[in-house]
Amino acid sequence: MHPDAWLVVIDPQRIFADASSPWGSPMFPAVVDPVRRLATAAGRRTVVTRWVPATDPQGSWAAYLEAWPFADVAEDDPLLELVPSARGLGSEVVSLPTFGKWGPALEAITGPTPHLVLAGVSTDCCVVSTALAAADAGATITVVTDACAGSTPENHRAALDVMALYPPQITLATTDEVLA
Repeated sequence: MHPDAWLVVIDPQRIFADASSPWGSPMFPAVVDPVRRLATAAGRRTVVTRWVPATDPQGSWAAYLEAWPFADVAEDDPLLELVPSARGLGSEVVSLPTFGKWGPALEAITGPTPHLVLAGVSTDCCVVSTALAAADAGATITVVTDACAGSTPENHRAALDVMALYPPQITLATTDEVLA
């Protein structure tokens, strides 16, 4: 992994990992090992993010949480906990009530135009939202295809296809390619 890159592990939480959760990704178990390998290489340059519901959702977020009431829980609810394999991976944890994790909190850690290596869940929601916003702000993005889990394999592929439209700002690579 490039020594200046930051690994961002997006939302490795029970709500997305648990097969019984309405938001559980069937692909999640397959990304655990690639994410751990990347985090080992990145060391302290690893940031883990969490999705948390807004305490006072506004606009479309109010309707969203009405549509998914199971997810409208307190930030410390066990449903929103990091999965055991993600605990202690990074030097920082950023919790935000948005799909995309790029913004002032992440920028304060990585700097305004970093090289971000993205992994996590869900490729077709939080990963793509983070990648597009960060690239638009000037970051260089590598999306690690085998370290991301989509809501379905088809949605995962569709999100990767969208992000592949943004070279050279966004590139797609496997874990082995990133670690080579």
